[in-house]
Amino acid sequence: MDFQNEKELLAEVYDIGEKLYATMCSKEKKGEGHDDAFELLTELGRTLVGADRASFWKWDKENHELWTTSATKMNRIVIPEDAGLVGKALKEKRVIVSNDPYSDPDFNSDIDKQTGYITFSVLVMPVADINGEYIGAFQIINKVGENGFDEVADVKKLSLAAFICGITLESVTFFEDSQVDSLTGLRNRTGLYHDFMHKYAEFLDPKFTSPFCVFICDLDKFKKINDNYGHTAADTVLQDIAGILAQHCRYNDSVYRWGGDEFVMVLPGTDLDECKKIAEEIRLEVMKTSFKISVLPVKVTMSIGCCKYDRAKTIEENIAIADDNLFSAKDSGRNQVYG
Repeated sequence: MDFQNEKELLAEVYDIGEKLYATMCSKEKKGEGHDDAFELLTELGRTLVGADRASFWKWDKENHELWTTSATKMNRIVIPEDAGLVGKALKEKRVIVSNDPYSDPDFNSDIDKQTGYITFSVLVMPVADINGEYIGAFQIINKVGENGFDEVADVKKLSLAAFICGITLESVTFFEDSQVDSLTGLRNRTGLYHDFMHKYAEFLDPKFTSPFCVFICDLDKFKKINDNYGHTAADTVLQDIAGILAQHCRYNDSVYRWGGDEFVMVLPGTDLDECKKIAEEIRLEVMKTSFKISVLPVKVTMSIGCCKYDRAKTIEENIAIADDNLFSAKDSGRNQVYG
């Protein structure tokens, strides 16, 4: 590479760096800036190595899947965690280079068949977090102007982008985990505040006239389940309750574990009458459900306080109104909807 090309490469790297910094600082992404960051980081890797395409695969260990969106601009591509050259690189914990991929039994040609793209060379570099646990893989395809990838030279060039991808993905994972309740799998109170700042920001704009409601609910005399059956049994009931609430969420609705046996549901585009109707459907389903604790069926009931969201008030003030209505439901005999 002559000096002029090195200058051009450095200028392009600087340009990608500037875009990454702008993405990090942007307040317009509404919580979606990570996707843009990964797209730019894969572009950085493609540029450094001189490849035609690049993609960063995230390893979803819980669902045993690998997924990416970067390489083909298609919708999210999902494959089994042990599939293709990416799966092989993660399984064997080493860099994989294939400069004759169609002759490689581990190469998955399905995407090429769908898109008409021809793959001549592939390099896959597994990516780890700061503790050395593999969490994804960087894949680059078709070395421009050359016969194939060099495992030593090209891995050296790709290392910086792969390292930053690993740190970024680890950060995303910590960020997402901090917003999820480990027992129920629902988003927690931190997740609610985040969603009100991002997902529901448009709905909360004073200029937005569409109705918006929330309700808070808890289980009646839930302490008796703890006292009579133990904490493990009580946790099982909470998990089942979370499942019922989640099943009643429509497209834009969300449910959160507020704390203990309290849950909050957010219903944008919903007036108070419809909110109370949905809450009543949930109350009836909970009342009719037999929750299995070991082999014993247990019945529980739920009280719910609803409120129309006042955009002139804070999140806490609105939930306090719903909580007052929950108290009224309890005070009036429990197992009812109030609002």
